[in-house]
Amino acid sequence: MLELTTELEQLEREGTPIRVGIIGVGQMGRALAGQLALLPGIRPAVTVDHRPPRARTALLASGVPEERIAQAETPEEAEELIRRGKLVIGGDGLLAARTPSVDVVVDATGNIEDGLLYSLEAIAHRKHLVTMNAEADVTVGPLLARKAREAGVVYTGMAGDEPGAVMELYRFARAMGLTVLVLGKGKNNHVDLEANPDTAAREAAEKGMNPRMLASFQDGTKTMVELTAMANATGFLPDVPGARGPSAAAEELPGLYRLREEGGILSRYATVDYVNGVAPGVFAIVTTPHPELRAQLRYLSMGEGPNYLLYRPYHLCSMETPISIARAALRGMATIAPLAEAPFAETAAVAKRDLRAGELLDGIGGYTVYGTILSHRDAAAQGALPMGLVNRRTRMKRDAAKGQLITYDMVELWEDSLALRLRKEQDGLLGKGLL
Repeated sequence: MLELTTELEQLEREGTPIRVGIIGVGQMGRALAGQLALLPGIRPAVTVDHRPPRARTALLASGVPEERIAQAETPEEAEELIRRGKLVIGGDGLLAARTPSVDVVVDATGNIEDGLLYSLEAIAHRKHLVTMNAEADVTVGPLLARKAREAGVVYTGMAGDEPGAVMELYRFARAMGLTVLVLGKGKNNHVDLEANPDTAAREAAEKGMNPRMLASFQDGTKTMVELTAMANATGFLPDVPGARGPSAAAEELPGLYRLREEGGILSRYATVDYVNGVAPGVFAIVTTPHPELRAQLRYLSMGEGPNYLLYRPYHLCSMETPISIARAALRGMATIAPLAEAPFAETAAVAKRDLRAGELLDGIGGYTVYGTILSHRDAAAQGALPMGLVNRRTRMKRDAAKGQLITYDMVELWEDSLALRLRKEQDGLLGKGLL
């Protein structure tokens, strides 16, 4: 990764930086826009938010002079302003996707429907696409990855989020000839399946977060989404529905993540999981049958084996996203993306409380449902409803008890949903349909 810095510095000297379109200036998009304004060889060429002043504020906070920022309404205006050395702001995500000289588009919308609209447009205009929208990815990421391949561009998740950080460990291990047995992430609080925006409100205010976002962490949905992204990028599966989620310290993981007959907790290897107690880290459990390599690992204080821990005790969220941008633009490589055979797993919806026929649901981080990870095979067998298809226009057709898996036949879906249309397309193309 570090050699990318040399290449970016060369682009800066040549005056040919990577031009980035950022869509959404929430917490992560705001930080990314300001960061890109400071890096060599890369520019936040077009920064878009439904409230354009937020885009301006993000750039000004990084020291960009006011006179260098200009607002555009059309791709043609944006292109002319970029030619004159301006950093463009706007109010429509399509501006970033359609401006000709933009090389890479970043979906930082935090909204499934909007993010998918702009993602499709970016791919159609042959822009590399970096998504911060993990919820959209686990719903129709395999289709977006396929469309990107057909267009000759890269579709990728972001470095810095747990799935991207895990993939670095995964590739690192395989490059050394080690066998990867388990991939996972830490969780910094125990799952509270009843968490909602009200119960999360005080902590959210203290942390400057959206209560729905915090609730989606607390009820475990975000963790399930992240594990699903890892599964779809590797073919690994949850060992049990919902994953095991033990509590442990890092040094305990090699012994814990063994097969039951070996004294561990697993029924199978090639699995994804989360652990209470190693947050904010990510980890890989690896092994090797080679006696010399085992001797080397023992000498290097990696333990007695046969299972060993690779552990990264941090992930830096949007601060690492420039790595994904550069890797896509300069190498044509994804940080993390679904395999062509994906999906292997699903984040499925579960009733957070008793639900009644006729009631409208409210989606991720809300009051009505939370997400759990299932293998795709189990999800298909049960007709499980993907969490990413649930929104405020999803209506219950019959009652569901608290803790009950929500299935397609229990709900009336919003037929105009872009996520639903793309999911139907994905199921038809990949032959793994639940609909």
